[in-house]
Amino acid sequence: MDLFAKVLIVSDSVARGEREDLAGPLLSATLEGAGLSVAEYRVIPDGEESVAASLRAMSDGFFGLVVTSGGTGFSPRDLTPEGTARVLERDAPGLSEAMRLVNPLGRLSRGRAGTVGQCLILNCPGSPRGAVECLEAVLDVLAHALALLGGDAAPHPPDTGGSTATSSS
Repeated sequence: MDLFAKVLIVSDSVARGEREDLAGPLLSATLEGAGLSVAEYRVIPDGEESVAASLRAMSDGFFGLVVTSGGTGFSPRDLTPEGTARVLERDAPGLSEAMRLVNPLGRLSRGRAGTVGQCLILNCPGSPRGAVECLEAVLDVLAHALALLGGDAAPHPPDTGGSTATSSS
């Protein structure tokens, strides 16, 4: 199965052209290294509405992963989690928790993870290192998560704590 991803950079300064985006190219390279094809890359300013509108557009009819970077902290303009919450149909707290555990500063991330339709959305921090660390923390389960979103009745092998019966039986 071909896996596709989209990258959304959320940053006022990058959107205004005042700062170079360093996280986006690293996230794209990490995704491609894991076998996902990056189908879209977009930069938007911070804000709840800009994030919600972009995520709606990027996820509409899309089967794959959307990774955001930026806007997950405590500054007044960090509203990516709020914009994401307006779009998500189901939360995936295990993914966001795993992402926060990779670095002590992860405890300051308010990033969310969840699904809308057949799209999985992950909020990563804006720092290049933090964004890649958080993505790498969940890369090993993304193909399985996407297969399940696509309706695959994939078995859970005994070595991962499941049985050989399918998960959606």
